[in-house]
Amino acid sequence: MNTVIAPGPVLAVHTFKVEGMTCASCVGRVEKALESVVRVESASINLATEKATVQAAPDVSIDMLTAAVEKAGYEVPRDTVVLSISGMTCASCVARVERALMKIPGVTHASVNLATEKAQITAISVPIERLIAVVETAGYDAALPVDAAATESKPNSRLPAWWPVAVSALLSLPLVVPMLGMPFDYHWNLPGWLQLVLATPVQFWLGARFYKAGWKALLARSGNMDLLVAIGTSAAYALSVYLLVTHGDHEGMGHLYFESSAVVITLVLLGKWLEARAKHQTVAALRALESLRASEAIVRRNGQDLVVPVAQVRLGDEVIVRPGDRVPVDGTVVEGSSHLDESLLTGESLPVTKTVGDAVTGGAVNAEGMLILRTTAVGSDTMLSNIIKLVEDAQAVKAPIQRLVDKVSAVFVPVVLVISVVTFFAWGLLTGDWQQALLNAVAVQVIACPCALGLATPTSIMAGTGVAARYGILIKDAEALEIAHAVDIVAFDKTGTLTEGRPAVVAIEAIARSEREVLELAQAVQQYSDHPLAKAVQAEATRQGVSPRAVSAAQALPGRGVRADTNGTTVFLGNRRLLHEIGLETTGLEYAARLHESAGRTVSWLALKKGDACELAGLLSFGDTLKPSAKAAVERLREIGVSSVMLTGDNSGSARAVASAVGISDFHAEVLPAAKANLVATLKANGKTVAMVGDGINDAPALASADVGIAMSTGTDVAMHTAGITLMRGDPILIADAIDISRKTYRKIQQNLGWAFIYNVVGIPLAAMGYLSPVIAGAAMAFSSVCVVTNALLLRRWRPTLSNGAKP
Repeated sequence: MNTVIAPGPVLAVHTFKVEGMTCASCVGRVEKALESVVRVESASINLATEKATVQAAPDVSIDMLTAAVEKAGYEVPRDTVVLSISGMTCASCVARVERALMKIPGVTHASVNLATEKAQITAISVPIERLIAVVETAGYDAALPVDAAATESKPNSRLPAWWPVAVSALLSLPLVVPMLGMPFDYHWNLPGWLQLVLATPVQFWLGARFYKAGWKALLARSGNMDLLVAIGTSAAYALSVYLLVTHGDHEGMGHLYFESSAVVITLVLLGKWLEARAKHQTVAALRALESLRASEAIVRRNGQDLVVPVAQVRLGDEVIVRPGDRVPVDGTVVEGSSHLDESLLTGESLPVTKTVGDAVTGGAVNAEGMLILRTTAVGSDTMLSNIIKLVEDAQAVKAPIQRLVDKVSAVFVPVVLVISVVTFFAWGLLTGDWQQALLNAVAVQVIACPCALGLATPTSIMAGTGVAARYGILIKDAEALEIAHAVDIVAFDKTGTLTEGRPAVVAIEAIARSEREVLELAQAVQQYSDHPLAKAVQAEATRQGVSPRAVSAAQALPGRGVRADTNGTTVFLGNRRLLHEIGLETTGLEYAARLHESAGRTVSWLALKKGDACELAGLLSFGDTLKPSAKAAVERLREIGVSSVMLTGDNSGSARAVASAVGISDFHAEVLPAAKANLVATLKANGKTVAMVGDGINDAPALASADVGIAMSTGTDVAMHTAGITLMRGDPILIADAIDISRKTYRKIQQNLGWAFIYNVVGIPLAAMGYLSPVIAGAAMAFSSVCVVTNALLLRRWRPTLSNGAKP
């Protein structure tokens, strides 16, 4: 969106895109909607460019205009932009960047993450150049993110990141050594001029970053950690220079404080370096996913096998994957069979068998066989790209608890500066020792640590979402991760969630024949059919090692079943209507059929006709089999204090059977999609925090209605887009694991924030009372940030629980 001030009366001119218009009447409707907004002077729409130009009073916000357009039934597209921000050092910096971005007309949301040093911005027609310019005006550097994988692959001739710490330590060490001798009654000092020579490069060369960042903060009328360090160390350095100049360089000149300024800068540099290393580890899972991207693919075109960049692969291309190669694109196997390692994508450690017709995900590693795939998704549409985006988004967005930190950070630095000034004058006026007063004031500034506050939440979120992704639990946003820790009840869909979502033969009933013979005849008549029940018969026959019989005259009987001839006998397999057509009664198996049907299963009758004689041979009962870990998943939830309820559109018999099998006592059958959402809303109204688990389009309303939506990746895209958490293996045991990692992450956030708050509440008064020297204060400040990040990194040791309760 572009905004300028129109000549004449003071009016703001807003320009933005409008989607969904098809004709002149649409244009008139949108213009009328915009002009109905109070204090809008004029509105015009260009149908060709799909742009609206609105003149309005300056207090008319873009949100008001957008709401008017959307109420009229049209859309104002919003862009999501991610920028890399450099120069931030603490939570105060984060707040300042966010405030600057939110002041831009058209920006509807801005979230800055100190740990990843990225800003995620949602805006309406705002040029990226303007976003970057505003960030730079606020005192920081901004740019579009660089491909990390590409950057790491390039040769790096720069100095290592630790060199400023090493040089600063070498220069500061001679200043510290005399202090180490004091407890042993060794009193000696370096000459004052030598102390000045050693401390000056530390202060103004290696410590220049603090002056630059602090000056930018002042220009933005704000404060940050760098400003505190710059003021504090400059005061100690200036006092030492003053004493050196006024008292001369001789043994009786008294103590100088060059070591305080130099060592504080060294310790802060050390802390920032350790912090950066630790933050680098928090995104290890994301880098591992990035590394799964293949750079080249072997494409078969016009009978030739060509090696091309992955970006040049097109939908429908045939791609060859050799043994040991990484799958470059999403596709379907059209030739060959093999085993694929999908562990980094799904968390499943065992190789997965792939054969003709199976879907294959880019990023998996092919084992022993050669595969030929037909490409179904490339670029940003692949599963791997979607996974990476989900993890990136989760790590970029703030958790709700961070709002408290932002409020504290907004006033933190000014309050610390006030406390420092009060400390200086209180000590000076009460004791008359202005040197000690200055040192205590410096200690107050140095020990204050907004860094720990700023890093407490994002580092925990990054570590938690990263380790969860490694084991097949994709958390879309930080809010879902935070809310999931409080889940009281999990509402399950049945089909595809607790069950496999596809029919299988669950029982065979026979008359005057063996069950195996009934299965053999059913397989013979179904072997050329693609019907789901036919596939279930084929699968059961393969499992039992039944070989197909030769048949002829195979024929589908729409709405009734199938028939075929084998060895002079006509075999019929179908419903009751088919039996009635050939003149057979179901008397011999009616009771068994009723039992199966009452359990919600589908029954197919097998009949034989030889000449004019017909006989009932048996029946096959089809049901949706439970997932192997379904019962264990419900039990595991019960163990961690979470109750379960099942909501399904299936009949009550089927719902009762599944609920009983998995141990759920509360279930609702024959529930329409809207009713599912209403039931979830009712559970929430009773004071419960509800997680909804589903996999289908019909589950989307309930997923959106729940506090936390959990989708199975084996389901529809709609379900995954609606849910806050996606389980890549479609394994219900991961539901308890998702809640578990959420609880542990939230506990880390609480621990880190508690440590950061307590550290400042205790440390600042101690420094003000003179119990801490600037050197000790500097060490403690660096230690606090490292502790927060290290504590968050402990989440990387988390492992999911298997069905039997063991850890993998």
